[in-house]
Amino acid sequence: MKKISLTGIKPTGDLHIGNYFGAIKPALELAKEYDARYFIADYHALNSMKDPKELNSTIRQVAAGWLASGLDPEKVIFYRQSSIPEVFELTAMLMAFTSKGLMNRAHAYKAQVQENNEKGDDTDAGVNMGLFTYPILMAADIIIFDSDIVPVGKDQVQHIEMAQDIAQSVNANYGQQVLKIPQAGVQEDAAVIPGLDGRKMSKSYNNVIPLFVPEKILRKTIMRIVTNSQSVEEPKNPDESQIYQLYKLFADNDEQAALASRYRNGGMGWGEAKEELFRVVNRTLSPMRERYDAIMADIPSLDKILQNGAEKARPIAASVLKRFRKAAGVD
Repeated sequence: MKKISLTGIKPTGDLHIGNYFGAIKPALELAKEYDARYFIADYHALNSMKDPKELNSTIRQVAAGWLASGLDPEKVIFYRQSSIPEVFELTAMLMAFTSKGLMNRAHAYKAQVQENNEKGDDTDAGVNMGLFTYPILMAADIIIFDSDIVPVGKDQVQHIEMAQDIAQSVNANYGQQVLKIPQAGVQEDAAVIPGLDGRKMSKSYNNVIPLFVPEKILRKTIMRIVTNSQSVEEPKNPDESQIYQLYKLFADNDEQAALASRYRNGGMGWGEAKEELFRVVNRTLSPMRERYDAIMADIPSLDKILQNGAEKARPIAASVLKRFRKAAGVD
């Protein structure tokens, strides 16, 4: 019997190449080894995204993006968090076993407090209870499906540790394993994708290459990559060029070797290097873009996919919740 992996997907806007290679592709690889579940964390997004039209649209864009990137809803469970009411009942039960002190140590809350203190604002300015109790809802997301492993970056390990602490408190109280203790699958070698300016690709830096924009916009974006002032004739070091680092993600070994040679021998300008990058990027993204556009053109079918996923997920969630309710004496 395969172990269970769980991946939460926060709907935070347009997906980009950094998302694909740093998160989406590695997460989809899990389906080869695990009984994989993926969910759109729309209630988590509600903490910061209050415009209903924006949230509704973003949920579907992100879901379509994962499907276009290769997620197969027939082979995994893919659902919206908000479609599983058992998650929120479990959250309420877990709150009874979670100390305020544990929540005080959560990274997101501490960062907001530090920012407020630096500005001389009230300590809890801008902090809603959704942000403060975020780790409890995340713990419920994980625990409700008896998850064995949750793939995370190093900066997210704390959330899994908190889920472990909360589940262990429940089990210790009842003297039995009511809840499975999840483990963090730390992505030590998670790819760091360079952006247009050489820094890590991030929407906060406004340096991203979007995944599903039209071909003309994709080319125009790639042409904005920042380069140095080396002339066409000068030899260039491919290892110091973000153009080449991006190129390696999309090109085969022969193509990589050929372009690296042209870099080192001189005679190629940055404009030509960008054209080569655009060629291989567009080759990969074109079929994905077509799938994405087709999915977004049929929202009822997309919603049906997520609904079907929720229908597969709810019996699993209900069985875990029933086990907890029975142990707690409220069943």
